[in-house]
Amino acid sequence: MDSVTHVLLGGAAAVAVMGRRVAPWKAALWGAACNTLPDLDVFIDHGDAVSNMVLHRGHTHALLWLALASPLLAALAARLMPGGGFRRWWLATALALLTHPLLDLMTVYGTRLLLPFSDHPWAVGSLFIIDPLVTLPLLVGLAVALWRRSPKGLRWNVAGLAISTLYVAWSVVAQQQVESVARASARAQGLAPQRVLVTPTPLNTLLWRVVLVQDGQYHEGFRSLLDEGETMAFERFDRGTAALAPLLRPVEAAQQIRAFSQGFYKLSRAGDDLLITDLRMGQEPQYVFGFVVARQDGDGSVRPLKPWQVGGRIDNDRALAWLLPRMLGRALPPPR
Repeated sequence: MDSVTHVLLGGAAAVAVMGRRVAPWKAALWGAACNTLPDLDVFIDHGDAVSNMVLHRGHTHALLWLALASPLLAALAARLMPGGGFRRWWLATALALLTHPLLDLMTVYGTRLLLPFSDHPWAVGSLFIIDPLVTLPLLVGLAVALWRRSPKGLRWNVAGLAISTLYVAWSVVAQQQVESVARASARAQGLAPQRVLVTPTPLNTLLWRVVLVQDGQYHEGFRSLLDEGETMAFERFDRGTAALAPLLRPVEAAQQIRAFSQGFYKLSRAGDDLLITDLRMGQEPQYVFGFVVARQDGDGSVRPLKPWQVGGRIDNDRALAWLLPRMLGRALPPPR
């Protein structure tokens, strides 16, 4: 999720645990700092664009390491801000740290929660990386708790946490409903996808994007919870795997994206350059993570390159002009 939501979640969790045992602003500041810590790995340069993407949300997001760090940080908090007691600071710190990767888990990016035991990038994919209905309840509840010096202020903070959590749970229910429609529609159209991806479009959980991967093709469709009827349409696109997969098989960066995207990728050419694109983030034809990973020379041989990221600019005005009415159930073709 975005940094603002992480700051608010950590602050709200710490205030909920500490109550008035210490000044709420101190607890909020500590919780916000702890919930931000896992994302400091973005400042680590792993040597190339693909590694930087794939290795983000790695060890700093692992539940085990964060759990082991929480008593050490809690001891520091208890020393700097006496009055709350070590046990309370331990619980507040643990919640602030551990809720960061658990919230990230709800996005589609991929979070290695179980390192060092498993390198799998877990992802539920039921939330967009920025969603106001996750953030605003946390903001309002925490703001009231810091402003009102009474138990009622603290209850607002707890209510904000509860509403935000219930919305996250709702996103999973909505995702499952859309997936059920998508699978039924695919069967009715004679499709037998090996992989199905269902993720929300930006800033909401009303309109969902569905990607079906079947052999050398992928199909993209959109489903609003306000759509009429029980079926959805898909557009078909070539993944480029038939021609380019053999060429990129020895290229390590391509294999990294292939594994990290959990099979949701496409291959393409730009002149002599060979590209791999993660299909999970963005929509046809514009994606967040596309990389040039190799070049095919005149003799047909493939030369791996130090990867660099490529991607088209999104026309935000055009995208929003489509997004809002499509969310409300209007049958509009996606911008291309």
